[in-house]
Amino acid sequence: MGFASDDRNMLDEWLTLGPALSLRGTQAGSPRRTRLMGAEILLWRDDQGQVQAREGGQALLAMERYGYLWVCPSGQPSRPLFDCPEYAEPGRRIVDCGGFGVAVSGLRVVENFLDMAHFPYVHTHFLGNVPHTEVLDYKVTVDAATQEIWATECRFWQPKASASAADGVLAEYKYRVMQPMSAMLYKTCVQRKDALDAIGLFVQPVDEEHSIAYVLLMYFEDELSDTDLIAFQHLIFAQDKPILENHALKRMPLTGGLETPTRADTTSVFYRRWLRNRGQRFGVLPA
Repeated sequence: MGFASDDRNMLDEWLTLGPALSLRGTQAGSPRRTRLMGAEILLWRDDQGQVQAREGGQALLAMERYGYLWVCPSGQPSRPLFDCPEYAEPGRRIVDCGGFGVAVSGLRVVENFLDMAHFPYVHTHFLGNVPHTEVLDYKVTVDAATQEIWATECRFWQPKASASAADGVLAEYKYRVMQPMSAMLYKTCVQRKDALDAIGLFVQPVDEEHSIAYVLLMYFEDELSDTDLIAFQHLIFAQDKPILENHALKRMPLTGGLETPTRADTTSVFYRRWLRNRGQRFGVLPA
């Protein structure tokens, strides 16, 4: 049947298909089945332990990186997979929080990840509280070398910035968008004041209006168990999911007039402009 779009922003990109551990026990005769851009994908490890992927009768370029599976639908990636040095940094805890199914465009999921303004209203008593609702000024740029979006000098008061936080803090944030469906967050580390914890969001676009969002933690954390860390992320996403799925528009509108941004939405404005300049069509509301 093939992929549901000929958008080169997707076909020539590295897209995730979830944690590499999901291939445990697979082989060519008993592959794992999943969906990507409307197509069924078969995944397995060969006798040498290498990742193999197939769509219909076509073999796909596949690899394992950062504990996840990645495929390039066209077989001709426009660039290497983004760099994530935190994954191999000594002392960091690497915790895969699993996937969250959400009935909305993956672009919507990434945009929500970038939004600080909803913290006091959606994540009350955790990532924000009324009356601490102000989004302070911050900077957003596009890196000339990598074409990645960076939002820096982001600060927001949080009553519980992480699962192990005991007191409220004015948390420092940095956001990074590497691909249309992949982003990173760097935030105040509770246990090491000289470091930032890192969270990766890697979205599998099942089709234009259904996604699976995977969350990878790269924390300096020696108090809480993996279960505690995962439970906190599940709590946060459980609060986001109904908001995302109740959008009137399941796909991302890139033209003006349908949704009105505010000053607090600077990163979202940059993200949408970045997508528009790339000519993004998959997961986007037709003009």
